[in-house]
Amino acid sequence: MQHGLKIGTRGSPLALWQAHAVRDALLAAHPALQPDAVEIVIFKTKGDAILDRPLAEIGGKGLFTQELEEALLDGRIDCAVHSTKDMPTSLPEGLAITAFLKREDPRDALISAHGGGIDALPHGAIVGTASLRRQAQLLAIRPDLKVISFRGNVGTRLKKLAAGAADATLLAFAGMKRLGLADKATAVLPVDQLLPAPAQGAVCVESRADDQRMKDRLAPLADADTTQAVLAERAFLAALEGNCRTPIAAYAQISDGQIHLIGRLLGLDGRQCFEDSIKGPASDSAALGWSLGKSVRARAGEDFLAHIADIGQNDQQKDKAV
Repeated sequence: MQHGLKIGTRGSPLALWQAHAVRDALLAAHPALQPDAVEIVIFKTKGDAILDRPLAEIGGKGLFTQELEEALLDGRIDCAVHSTKDMPTSLPEGLAITAFLKREDPRDALISAHGGGIDALPHGAIVGTASLRRQAQLLAIRPDLKVISFRGNVGTRLKKLAAGAADATLLAFAGMKRLGLADKATAVLPVDQLLPAPAQGAVCVESRADDQRMKDRLAPLADADTTQAVLAERAFLAALEGNCRTPIAAYAQISDGQIHLIGRLLGLDGRQCFEDSIKGPASDSAALGWSLGKSVRARAGEDFLAHIADIGQNDQQKDKAV
């Protein structure tokens, strides 16, 4: 008798796309698994329910994972699908990220009512984003711009932009491609201009750490290069104890068994930037990411990190999301 398999996900169009991609990959990898035995279970997280306040004000990244992880721990689902960049670096006891799927394009896209890229925005243009990483890097390039807080899924933010709430917004190009909206981007920004969020573009699957049956099923879905790159980027983030109040960017590339990781820590206004890079064997990716994070942390200093976190919290408490 075949046991059913339940996949947990958020209910946004992008989250559902990701969950169906995992379901399809599981069915392809395990021909004996019948389609009607694999169920997608939708959860509404606190992050989805509260859209009128910035993430930092209501608790941060874990707001998109808590309900799914509770369902995992109590056995209501067998695995949960996430955008890896939404995952805290520390997981609840008893849970583990079991597979990282092959990464999509990690770059950010600009969607502008004026067309073109960052340089084409008019002086003093308003850019909507909920990401302090995007805000800081944008202001480093164009300090004349005004950044306001945009929250909601991809479609919601594009509707806000179309309604004139801002002159432009920034989105992960991976999500736009997955939703068939790549043509909405007026510019795809190179990583040396806007360094991505750690793990941007990578989908992961979380399961119970002691569920060997689920681990075996998910093993064929894991992409080796993506795994090493994301482990490095997440280790960099962990070393900086980064959260949604800290502008942190990182991107790792794998070639011929070697990894090249670039990491960046910024002030909220972009005027201060601490950047470094590291190279080494891809098999040591997590250790290299941790080492780079510690190096950048030492250069910035603990006072700088504490100051950014305090300012980010205070500023976001003042501004309601548009």
